[in-house]
Order: sequence, then structure tokens, then C-alpha cells
Amino acid sequence: MTGRICGTGSYVPARIVENDELANLVDTNDAWIRERTGIARRHLAENETTSYMAAEAAKRALAQSDIPAEDVDLILVATSTPENVFPCTACEVQREIHAEHAAGFDLNAACSGFLFALQTAQAYIQAGIYRTVLVIGVDSMSHMVDWSDRSTCILFGDGAGAVVLRESKGGLFVQAAHSDGAKGDVLTGCSRHRKNWDHPDEAKAAYIQMDGQSVFKFAVRRVPEIVEELLEKARIQKEEISYFFLHQANRRIIEAAAKRTGVDISRFPMNLQEYGNTSAASIPILLDEWNKKGLLKKGDKLVLAGFGAGLSWAGSLLEW
Repeated sequence: MTGRICGTGSYVPARIVENDELANLVDTNDAWIRERTGIARRHLAENETTSYMAAEAAKRALAQSDIPAEDVDLILVATSTPENVFPCTACEVQREIHAEHAAGFDLNAACSGFLFALQTAQAYIQAGIYRTVLVIGVDSMSHMVDWSDRSTCILFGDGAGAVVLRESKGGLFVQAAHSDGAKGDVLTGCSRHRKNWDHPDEAKAAYIQMDGQSVFKFAVRRVPEIVEELLEKARIQKEEISYFFLHQANRRIIEAAAKRTGVDISRFPMNLQEYGNTSAASIPILLDEWNKKGLLKKGDKLVLAGFGAGLSWAGSLLEW
């Protein structure tokens, strides 16, 4: 048995922050941000919590799949930004969508999290433990951003994306995942090492800290590697892949990865111009958009690849 995606859903907050609005906070402008990132705007949560966004995306995915919430066996939520340490976000989603028969837990692999959760769901289905799994990627990145730091505040947005994975005979699902904790210091957030709340340098540890150049080099190296790994495992050629859905971190990263992979950029969907980097939510939001536009056809082979803090990177090759 293989888990097959039978429904997608997403949610982004109503508030939109254009690049020019950030010029009131830091030394930047629309042209500067677009040139370096490809981002034009982002959605930021005001009253929406992480669990609220996750539940809304879940409801939409279930509605599209035509599967009732009571049929869900397991809820997996990938997030780095829960509003509570416990109960976990998955349990809060379970309550909100009335999935009374479902178990649930959270995973944290930062921007790679949705892929780790999708692979975990697939393993449960292949083992015959669960039949229907709801997989959600959600993050409230605006809560982790230092709005005086130009290098990070321009990048991130908030949102949630979800897929319903259901047991199916046949199908295709190949996966790979890796971590490199030795290089974890190049991208950190909300450090446990913060000791002096009043010291300016230590106060920065409460927010996202990123060595942008190191992250760029890591991503453009590891993404093509994991794409090649997936293709080899599946024993298919890159020409057979309809789309490559990458984590929406930065347009330059996606363009560089496409070039190194030897695939035309037109097969790399992008929506980061509208949402920025939504961390674990970026791939499922993008997947939902392409699905709603009718751009995904039954039998299409897709590659999903994420990368982020950890350092971590993961990928899945699946059949729609």
C-alpha cells in the first residue's frame, strides 16, 4: 500500500504587508527586496494563531478530499512555532476539526518539516497502521522575526498548508531525508542559550539568526543532490517529472537549484512573491495553489524538496 494525496488545503492571514511598508522599519525598498529574494509581499498573522491557521487549512483539505474528519486516523503537524509547548498543535487541530478518532503529534524540522511529516505519514500507511493521515505544515514566522534586522525581516510570512494522505493500491512514493547538526549554527531561532534578557547581543538570540551566504550555498548544493537521489531510487529520468516543488525561501536559490539540476525553471512553481518564506507551510501552500488551478493531472510525477534549519533537507517523489 502507498499513501496518495487525495486533497489539499491552505490558509494565509488576511493582513498583507508590501515591501514598501517594511521601508518604514528598516533601510530597504521594494526594488532591493525583489532583486535579492523575489518577494513582493507577505501575509502576517494578527489574531490568527498557529493552531487556527493549521485547522483552517485542514478543513479545506478535508473538504476537497470529500473525506469526513471522523475518518482521519492520524494528524501530523510540522511547525517550529506552536503557541504552546503542550498540548501539541496536532491535538488542538483535532479538537477544532472534530476528528475524534485521530491520534496526533507535532514534528519540528523547520523549513523541511512538511517533508519529514509527509514521510512519517507514508511510513504509517505502508506499515498498515493507519489508513488516512492529515499532514499539515504551519508556521507563524512573524513571531520569531527581529523587525529591526533587514537581513531576515524581509523574508518571512505566516501561513498553513495541508494534505490528506490516504491508503491506495499501487502508486509511487520515494523519499529521502538528511540532517547535518554540525552546521546548525548558521540558522537558529529562539535560542535556549539566552541568559540576559537586557543585554542587546543576547536579546538577539530570541529571534531568527541566519548566515545568509552559508544557507544559500547549503541549499543550492543539497537540493540538486536530493533530487538526483530521488530519481535514482525511483529509477526514472528528470524529464519524466512534471513539476519540482521546492521550499519557497528565495527565488535565487530556486533558480540556482534548477540550473544545477539541468531542468528549465518553468517546471519549478513559485509563489514566494506573494507569501515570502512560510517555513514548513511553503510547499503545501504551493501544492494547494497548483491543485486548485487545475495544473496537476492524475499520473503526474512530482518532486517535493525542502531545506532549512538543522541543517536539514528532505525530498519526496510521488505520483499525483
